[in-house]
Amino acid sequence: MSSINRQFRLAARPTGMVKESDFEYGEVPIPEIGDAEVLIKTRYISLDPSMRGQMENRADYVAPLEIGDVMRAGGVGVVDASNNPDIAVGTLVSGTFGMQDYCVGNGSDARFRVFAPDTDPQTALGVLGGTGMTAYFGLLEIGEPKAGDVVVISGAAGATGSVAGQIAKIKGCTVIGMAGSDEKCAWLTDELGFDAAINYKTDDIKAALKRHCPKGMNIYFDNVGGEILDLCLARLADNARIVICGGISRYNLEGPIPGPKNYFNLVFRRARMEGFIVVDYVPRFAEAEAVMQQWIDEGKLKYRSTVIDGFENLPKALIKLFAGENIGKMMVRT
Repeated sequence: MSSINRQFRLAARPTGMVKESDFEYGEVPIPEIGDAEVLIKTRYISLDPSMRGQMENRADYVAPLEIGDVMRAGGVGVVDASNNPDIAVGTLVSGTFGMQDYCVGNGSDARFRVFAPDTDPQTALGVLGGTGMTAYFGLLEIGEPKAGDVVVISGAAGATGSVAGQIAKIKGCTVIGMAGSDEKCAWLTDELGFDAAINYKTDDIKAALKRHCPKGMNIYFDNVGGEILDLCLARLADNARIVICGGISRYNLEGPIPGPKNYFNLVFRRARMEGFIVVDYVPRFAEAEAVMQQWIDEGKLKYRSTVIDGFENLPKALIKLFAGENIGKMMVRT
């Protein structure tokens, strides 16, 4: 075992697009563990859009990072040393471990999860991790899909959107996904079973939504915000549900963020638009994991990861995420 714990820390508040200079590399000794604690060696580190907001000096559902703090990030790793009788050396675990090689835990954090020994680490971090849980609870609890519903997913080739769309198909819905390349659109329809896909960079989105949703959409699962949200608000069916999951189109914008212009269609269509945070559902993760694992075993739920090798590439990987260079879950194998 190495005696060095590599870390990436927040070096500057980002202005516009995240840059490599916003991160600072450092090395510190591996932390010691106390009573009932375990030492975790990270194997994979998650890159997520929410990390951009945590780099800013504003509080939302979690406290912002301070300059010099280790970058907050989800991860999956293996217990290297244990003083906890309930967590053995070699156990596969996930949690908010940060952009670092080693961290200390004791299992008391609600987001600390223990997986079966034969679980694929990429599965634990992706489809059964935070992004998969976001798709599961966001679609089922907020979207309330019913057989026959027309469901539109933006950011559909990402880690959350791709799972949300498949769950909608499992529930008997017609699903239209939006993605940023022909390759991603083909993955949605040819492999994941989406009924249609819209390339938001090359297609006429307004015309495509009219074609695919002639009677309007019953659910819109929003991962991007901005103009696409506005266009979808204009195509709602009566009693539609809009699930506000993310807004990646706005995360790197400078200056005031424009609000949706078509929001009053919520009134005309008696529709509901609701945001949610997946951490509110942590006590129910085991329930969702059991259901989703069954769907995976039955071949109903498929997933893909974009894996970048090398701890040193963590800042580059986050930038690639915002540039849309991932299909499925973006992660770094350390």
